[in-house]
Amino acid sequence: MNPTSQTPAQLGYYFPAEWERHTATWLSWPHKEASWPGKIETVFGVYAQFVKAVAEGEEVCINVNDEAMRQFALWHLQEAGANLSKVKFYFHPTNDAWCRDHGPAFLINPKAEQKKVVVKWNYNAWGEKYPPHDLDNQIPLKIAEVRGLPVFRPGIVMEGGSVEFNGKGTLLTTKACLLNENRNPLLSQGQIEQYLRDYYGVSHILWLGDGIVGDDTDGHIDDLTRFVNADTVVTVVEHNKNDENYEPLQENLKELHQLRLENGKPLNVIELPMPATVEHEDQVLPASYANFYISNAAVVVPTFRDPNDQKALDILTGCFPDRKVIGLDSTDLIWGLGSFHCLSQQEPAV
Repeated sequence: MNPTSQTPAQLGYYFPAEWERHTATWLSWPHKEASWPGKIETVFGVYAQFVKAVAEGEEVCINVNDEAMRQFALWHLQEAGANLSKVKFYFHPTNDAWCRDHGPAFLINPKAEQKKVVVKWNYNAWGEKYPPHDLDNQIPLKIAEVRGLPVFRPGIVMEGGSVEFNGKGTLLTTKACLLNENRNPLLSQGQIEQYLRDYYGVSHILWLGDGIVGDDTDGHIDDLTRFVNADTVVTVVEHNKNDENYEPLQENLKELHQLRLENGKPLNVIELPMPATVEHEDQVLPASYANFYISNAAVVVPTFRDPNDQKALDILTGCFPDRKVIGLDSTDLIWGLGSFHCLSQQEPAV
């Protein structure tokens, strides 16, 4: 049941921008071999480096299945030199590691007596692609319980990686994902927009078209276009006209220049390059510099042993003058079809 008959928006709650201060970052330790077939052992080192970078500025809360997994994770974090005093483990069993999508949405209202709440969307592993997902679907409830937070349940499918926020009322998403019939086939675009307004506390919704090639989420925004401040986005652009991503990303760029923010102003659009195609076992992987994570201390950016790595890092360094921008090699991680943003969910401070 909802804590009240009112929606979070009616009660003044909203989803803050990712660059606003965090209490913690939530993660689910990787363990599903089928997500990194044949090479899961290659991801633990860079995952631990990611935890180390985030733990420099905030608590890192990690969901693990059992004590054996906790000990395994601890060993890798010690090897990476992470500050273990900032890491907390919770015995919350998961099916997979993608906490951006199965984790809770934390909303805040600094003026309310209860300043923070959780929205628990339904999670169906991107349209029932990777069963089972029953454990992942319970994670928001478990986190809300340990935090002592009330839970709102809209009752529809929604993933954290499919929505992007400027913290001032604008939400950015894609038609390819949110209007896909494998999510909420009975809902119209207008009905989905109403859920977004009611349960994310936004007033203005911007729609883009398709995501990048190789993205098994049907076009998550966090591989495509990201807010870096209230009126600025970075968006990936492919310059090779023979690349499959060229046309959809050009279309996306054109659309961004026509869109307007909640205050009527045009978006300030900064172009990010794409790395050269990353493939493994003849599969094109969704390698994108847009899948960075903004933590209190650092912006952690996936890199791909590519000449454009440094260009992307330089562009993002210009976007975040108040934070370190850290590139971590995501070449093995992306075989799981996601990177640092997909793996993490911020808990805002209030």
